[in-house]
Amino acid sequence: MNQATDDPIDRTGQEGARLHISGLFVGFISGLPQLLLPLFAAVFGARKSDNPALIPAAIGAVLILSLFFRWLIWLRFRYHVGADDIRVEKGLLNRTARSIPYERIQDVSIEQKPLARVMGLSEVKFETGGGDGDDATLRFVTLEEANRLRALIRARKAGVAVAQDVAPMVEAEDAETIFAMDGQRVFILGLYSFSLIIFAVLGGLAQQFNFLLPFDYWDLKRWAGLAEESGVRVNTLNGVGILGQLILAFGAFSSLIFIGLASGVVRTYLREHGFRLTQTSKGFRRQRGLLTLTDVAMPTHRVQAAVVQTGPIRKRRGWHSLKFVSLAQDSKEESNYVAAPLATLDEVWRIAAAAGIDAPDGDERLRNGAALHWIIQLLLLVPPLLVAMAALMIFADTPLATTLLLLLLLVVAALLLWCDWRRYRFGLDDQQLYLRRGWWQQQLTLAPQVKVQSIEIAQGPLARRFGLASLKFGIAGGTLEMVALPLSTARAIRTAVMEKVAEVDYSAINQSRR
Repeated sequence: MNQATDDPIDRTGQEGARLHISGLFVGFISGLPQLLLPLFAAVFGARKSDNPALIPAAIGAVLILSLFFRWLIWLRFRYHVGADDIRVEKGLLNRTARSIPYERIQDVSIEQKPLARVMGLSEVKFETGGGDGDDATLRFVTLEEANRLRALIRARKAGVAVAQDVAPMVEAEDAETIFAMDGQRVFILGLYSFSLIIFAVLGGLAQQFNFLLPFDYWDLKRWAGLAEESGVRVNTLNGVGILGQLILAFGAFSSLIFIGLASGVVRTYLREHGFRLTQTSKGFRRQRGLLTLTDVAMPTHRVQAAVVQTGPIRKRRGWHSLKFVSLAQDSKEESNYVAAPLATLDEVWRIAAAAGIDAPDGDERLRNGAALHWIIQLLLLVPPLLVAMAALMIFADTPLATTLLLLLLLVVAALLLWCDWRRYRFGLDDQQLYLRRGWWQQQLTLAPQVKVQSIEIAQGPLARRFGLASLKFGIAGGTLEMVALPLSTARAIRTAVMEKVAEVDYSAINQSRR
C-alpha cells in the first residue's frame, strides 16, 4: 500500500483527509425533507401528552439526533491521495475501504448545488465505469480542492510524475467553445419540454400527507360544500348551457397547457442555463446550470457512439439533440453525455466530427427491415386479446362495448407498429454502424465499428421459422440492436464488423492514451 507521505502532492497525510466541516451543515439542510416523516411522528407522539412544551423538544431531539449521526459519519470518513490510487474509507460499525486506481478513473466531474455553492463547496464524482457511484463521490470539499483533485488525476493518467502541487484546473489555452445556448434557445427548449410533473408531485404529496387534512382530499362533495359556503352556487353550472360549458372546458384545458409549458420552461432553464460545450486537445468539457452548477469533462476516446434525436414537431423547425454514449456507468444520466440539447443539424455534425463520428452521407446505405418482423409482433397480441374478449363475453355487464374497445386498442397497436416499420432503417459503411427508428421520438444512432466489443445473433421461435434474426452489438455504456434482418444479412454484417475490429490493436491504443 502506498503511504500518502511518499507523494509530495498528497496533502492528506497518513491518516487521510476529512471532508470539509461545512459540508455537515450543507448535508443537514439538504436532508431535512427526509426528516419530515420522523418529525411528524414525533409531533403526533408529543401531542398525546398534556404538556405542549414536549412538541418543540421532540422536534429538537430529532434534529439533534440527525446532526449527531451525520457528524459521526463525517468523523469516520477519510480519503487518501496516493501515488497510484485514491482510497476512500468510511463506515461507523462496518468499516470499508475502497481503492480506486487512477487508470480506472475515466474522469472527474464537479457539481455545485445551490447551498453548497453559497458555502464554496462542491461534490467530486469519480467516474470509474464500475457502477458504484456513491463509493466514488466526495461530499463535500472546497472548489479549490475539487479542481486540484481533477488536475492531479489527469496528470497521473497522463503518466506525469508531478513533484509539486498541482494548480487548480483552469481553461486550457487550446479550449474552443464549439456549442453554446443563449437564453432564447433555452426558452425554446423549455417549450418543447412540456411537462405536467408538477401535478404528479402535488398529487404524490397529497397522497402521502392526506392524513394531515381535516377531510378527504379527493371528496368532491366536500369541495363543493366549501365552495357553496363561500358564496359560489355549484348548481348554477348546470344552467350555463352547452356553450358556457365548452368555454369553461376550454379554459381548464388552456390552463393545463399553460402550466405544462411553464413547468417545462422553468425546469429546463434551471438545468440548461449557461450551457457551454468546449473542446480541448484531450476532449470535451460541459458547463451548465443556474442553481446547481455542473462541470463535466469527457475525453474524446470515451465516446462510444452518438445518438441524434428529434421529433415531428422539432424536426419541422430544424431542431435536434445530440448525446454521446460513454464509458462511464456511475450515473445513468452521465453515461449518456448530453452534448447539445437543442441544435441544428450543422451544429450536431460539427460536434460529432470532433468526437470522431462522421455524418451519414445520405439514406442510400440504409435499408428497411423485413415487414414480417412487425407482423409477427402484431400477431403475438392476438391470443391474449382473444382470451380477454372471451372473458368479457362471459363476465362483463357490457361485453359488446368493451370488446369494441379492445378491438380499437388492437387497431391503435397496429398503427403504431406500422409507423415504427416506416421509420426503421439500418446499415453500415466502411467505418460506422447506423440505426434509425422511432416515429415520435426519432432517433439515429451512429457507432464506430472499432468500438464494438461483442456481436450476438438472436432468433426467437417465430423469427427462426421465417429466417429472421436480430443483431446485437455490445458497446461500452450501451447496446445497439438491429432487428428484422434476414439471417444471411445478419451473418454478413457480423463478419464485416468482426474483420474491422480484428484490425485494431487495443493494447497499443491504451498505451498511446496514457
